[in-house]
Amino acid sequence: MQKLKVFLVLTGYQITWLACVFGETKFSYPMLGSWVGIIFLLTYFYFNHNKKKFIKLSLLISIPGYIFDSLMVYFQIYDFESITKLGTLPLWMIVLWLSFSTLFDEILTFFKNYKFLGIILSGVLGPLTYYLGEPIGVIKIYNFQVFIILMILFWMNLMIYYLNYVVKNN
Repeated sequence: MQKLKVFLVLTGYQITWLACVFGETKFSYPMLGSWVGIIFLLTYFYFNHNKKKFIKLSLLISIPGYIFDSLMVYFQIYDFESITKLGTLPLWMIVLWLSFSTLFDEILTFFKNYKFLGIILSGVLGPLTYYLGEPIGVIKIYNFQVFIILMILFWMNLMIYYLNYVVKNN
């Protein structure tokens, strides 16, 4: 049952990510990702056994991520190619960060026993995901050196924060 749950959460998040990115760039329907993400989040929340814990965790992950992205756009390190923005970010980024937090609730708890590995993978895979958005046309990176340094630092610190604070207090 646990493997099925992990598969469904990963699939739900990936479908949300794809809907956000390709809804904006390929289908000219920027709200697609928001709607898909909302459906994923409502379904996830409905089946979640500890709703209060998930809401807290989701906010503890999503808010720093959203603030980081907002600052990166504000300081012109990168920008999202989007026609539906709320402030500096695409509207779907709110849903995407909330959807991403489901991974911390169900899957990334694995790293509490492998902290170093979790931190390294976070520092590699987080920036890589953003970088791969450029050829797709969803993000424009203006300063690659600053981008890569700040992204690595942010993603490693997000994992450290998660492992040392969030996991212990949830």
